[in-house]
Amino acid sequence: MKNILVTGGAGFIGSNFVRFMFKKYSNYTVTVLDKLTYAGNLDNLKEVADHPGYRFVRGDICDAALVESVIEERKVDTIVNAAAETHVDRSIVEPGAFIQTDVFGTYVLLEAARKHGALFLLVSTDEVYGSIEQNPSRETDLLAPRSPYSASKGGGEMMVMAYHETYGLPTLITRSSNNIGPFQYPEKVAPLFITNAIDNQSLPIYGDGQAIRDYLYVEDHCLGIDLVLHQGKVGEVYNIGGGNQINTVELASTILMVMDKPLDLMAFVPDRPGHDRRYALDCSKIATLGWRPLHSFDDALEKTIAWYQENAWWWRKIKSGEYADYYRKHYMEREEHIARLRKP
Repeated sequence: MKNILVTGGAGFIGSNFVRFMFKKYSNYTVTVLDKLTYAGNLDNLKEVADHPGYRFVRGDICDAALVESVIEERKVDTIVNAAAETHVDRSIVEPGAFIQTDVFGTYVLLEAARKHGALFLLVSTDEVYGSIEQNPSRETDLLAPRSPYSASKGGGEMMVMAYHETYGLPTLITRSSNNIGPFQYPEKVAPLFITNAIDNQSLPIYGDGQAIRDYLYVEDHCLGIDLVLHQGKVGEVYNIGGGNQINTVELASTILMVMDKPLDLMAFVPDRPGHDRRYALDCSKIATLGWRPLHSFDDALEKTIAWYQENAWWWRKIKSGEYADYYRKHYMEREEHIARLRKP
């Protein structure tokens, strides 16, 4: 493994993974292929822009000719697919874009990997397990996605598994819990709450705020992906989680307390359709490879808060334009928005 293609490498997890790999491996080349949709941002890759092993290509993973040319030119032997439409709320409004990128795009990459014999790793999500009432999810559990986003990720996973079984393609899948950390687009819950708190704006909490999530610091996720790439068993799936269960009210109140902001900034808004109640992961399988999260929830959250406080240059220009329109529709006009969604 020397020449890696990271699709979606200008996004949150992808850019953190690119920086992680260059810090750890001096002799690897990393090519980033990214469409630069609203969540893709070349500012995320400024730190590695001058690295001799780095190259950026703007393009869509659904463009088979472009994918083929990149793999041939860079002699790619490993594909890490972090390219995805990822936000559940947006998938409710526009499911077609998720199917196109997360399912068809994955197929295009798999075909290219099959032709060139490349190792293929799909970065997936714990949301494919659906909402679970008890116990943590294990890799052998049946998938039960309940949103267009999680269904599209599950569909991509099925394609990966099928290519391994049918064609013998060397594949791996990682399913992570909710990531937090630097460069996360502020539509996601942690940076949304943090940046709103910085500006003394309300923190919108869905429903009763008791939905439970497991939060993982993004660098720990990158460590897990790297370990699975180098030591994972081909054809297998690996959960990567933070080992905590935090509901939305606890997340919001902890952020406000760390930032010394009043708790009355918490504001409850109508719940989103099909909102999963609880996710939790059993990570004993990846633990046998020697992985464990290096950051506790408190450490991860404090580092995340500090990054957004110190890097307003990055997120302030994002929270305007398209984002401002999205925020108004999804939170400030939420009741009317949900009513429109539910109409046939």
